[in-house]
Amino acid sequence: MFQFHIEVRELIKVALLPALLLSLAASFVSCDHDKDAVPMTAQTPVARARTDTTLPTLSLPPDNSPLPTVDSARAFQYVKEIVAFGPRPIGSANHKKVEDYLLAHLKGDEVENDTFTADTPEGKFPVHNIVAKFPGTKDGIIVFASHYDTNYPLRNTSFVGADDGGSSSALLLEFANQLRGKKRDGYSIWLVWDDAEEAIKPDTEIDFMSDSLYGIRHLAEKWQADGTLKEIRAFLLLDMVGDADLNIDHELSSAPWLEAVIYEAASRLGYQSHFFGRALPMEDDHLPFVQRGVPSADVIYFAYGYNNVFWHTPQDTLDKLSPKSLEIVGATMLETVGILDKMDPLPPK
Repeated sequence: MFQFHIEVRELIKVALLPALLLSLAASFVSCDHDKDAVPMTAQTPVARARTDTTLPTLSLPPDNSPLPTVDSARAFQYVKEIVAFGPRPIGSANHKKVEDYLLAHLKGDEVENDTFTADTPEGKFPVHNIVAKFPGTKDGIIVFASHYDTNYPLRNTSFVGADDGGSSSALLLEFANQLRGKKRDGYSIWLVWDDAEEAIKPDTEIDFMSDSLYGIRHLAEKWQADGTLKEIRAFLLLDMVGDADLNIDHELSSAPWLEAVIYEAASRLGYQSHFFGRALPMEDDHLPFVQRGVPSADVIYFAYGYNNVFWHTPQDTLDKLSPKSLEIVGATMLETVGILDKMDPLPPK
């Protein structure tokens, strides 16, 4: 995962926010992440993350329609089936099996296959982004994304990425179930399973941002070139969303107004206690879109076990996850879309 995201680069510590945020220090933690949590002073795209952690107050349209639900048991079954393939690093036979698994579940849907060859520090690898498109009546697109590969440096271990890639990829399959067979009365929704998100070399050997996010960077560049990028109203990245002890992080490169909408959606469902208990910046799949001015949010919980001890280890297994967490995130994301559909106009980019 690249992340509210990051990958196995050994342990990289998150710097606490500046002095004006010391009152919030109890909600911050040191993190290890190849979805890097980086110091706010670093000269990277994440360095531009804001230091004001207060979400804006929005005047949102009322919504008396039924609250959305997802089939959390079915979503959890998808996680089990993805994990059952075993480790799925880029270039492996298991990786190809997961590609085929995703495409089989999307049979009959409109699917764009974005394939290319990535030049990495370990050589050339085939990369396959999968984009399922569900049309709406309103001009514009909302994108949900999740990476589906597992950590390459851990390819010779039993690392199966149940939460790191598995949980979010499964939840997108459940979104497809909810969207299939009818035209939305709102924005079109595109579901993206992006590939080659994880770094190829361990973090101690090479800069993470130059050796990761191969798939999503390619897709952002492609959509910028063909004009699609101008149609994207929001980019919502899901990463590590299945932890039974769920508290989605307030990610500091994300668009404040979009996080405010997410929090409102969670509040309408009674799930607000699971969102934004702490703040931190993350290097993750959303950054290529942040850098291009697309309103984006990284929906991630990067405290996987005490002091993030399970992240990028063979202990990232199904027993740490909960169908209820998939319900919380899934329903909140669908309610977020419902709110965005009714906001006219959306805040400026």
